[in-house]
Amino acid sequence: MNYKTIAQETLNIEAEALLKAAQNVDDVFDKAVELILGCKGKLIVTGVGKSGLIGAKMAATFASTGTPSFFLHPTEALHGDLGMISANDVVLAISYSGESEELSSILPHIKRFEVPLIGMTRNENSTLGSYSDLVIKVEIEKEACPLNTAPTSSTTLTLALGDALAVCLMKARDFQTSDFASFHPGGALGKKLFVKVKNLMQTKNLPILHKDAKVKDAILSISEGRLGTVLIADEENRLLGLMSDGDVRRALLSEEFSLEENVMKYATQNPMSIDDEELLASDALVLIEEKKIQLLVITDKDKKIKGVLHIHKLIEKGIS
Repeated sequence: MNYKTIAQETLNIEAEALLKAAQNVDDVFDKAVELILGCKGKLIVTGVGKSGLIGAKMAATFASTGTPSFFLHPTEALHGDLGMISANDVVLAISYSGESEELSSILPHIKRFEVPLIGMTRNENSTLGSYSDLVIKVEIEKEACPLNTAPTSSTTLTLALGDALAVCLMKARDFQTSDFASFHPGGALGKKLFVKVKNLMQTKNLPILHKDAKVKDAILSISEGRLGTVLIADEENRLLGLMSDGDVRRALLSEEFSLEENVMKYATQNPMSIDDEELLASDALVLIEEKKIQLLVITDKDKKIKGVLHIHKLIEKGIS
């Protein structure tokens, strides 16, 4: 059996369903978007079985892209959760056949409260279609299932139509990347857009030596500081240089090397530093990578040391 061919056939069948649906999008879609945009409450998505699973994903997508939304299971609605629907809401009900028993049971109650209802179904003359104010048709020629029974093409198309609604709403609201990150503060995008240098920089127990210190003091401080680097400052705590373990190794190659030498002889003078702790951590990482350094020193406008940010800290916190 050639599974590769079967996989290709499955994808082609579902892709064809999507392409055909794209050609058949009509004014009903515009009206549905406008109805949801005008909603003063929430967009409540409901459905049973596979349609319910698709609906739950839709609700999550809507909620994370600026449209207040949640999924309501019809069975739970029949046992008290119907009270979660208010007159200011809009309901998006999903049923490919339009005749799901549990869903059909709550439709009269939804309409009794005059809540606008958008139906997603293949049959606008079905029970769901007849109760709906707007019907977004889910039309396919066949399921990708070889028996033409298991929901495959139909669920793929339904999900895609939900995504299309969400994207339309995002564009209508001018939903930006920063807005998306606000709903995903713990995700990679949230970290990239909201975590700042001040949130991650080390400010305590900094390995700082006076400019008159000796190389042997620097080696001891590097060992104790666990940053692989010691900062060198003047009497006012202004940054003058830094010595890394790499600088120490290079110094050892010098015939004139002495542990009693002044640390500034082998230190990197005027090292890379920034005076903006409000800088995004992701931008700091770009700077660190561009300059090929491991430690970024943060100072105030007068070059007084405030803290350090190590590349390992950025990686540990998932900044990219």
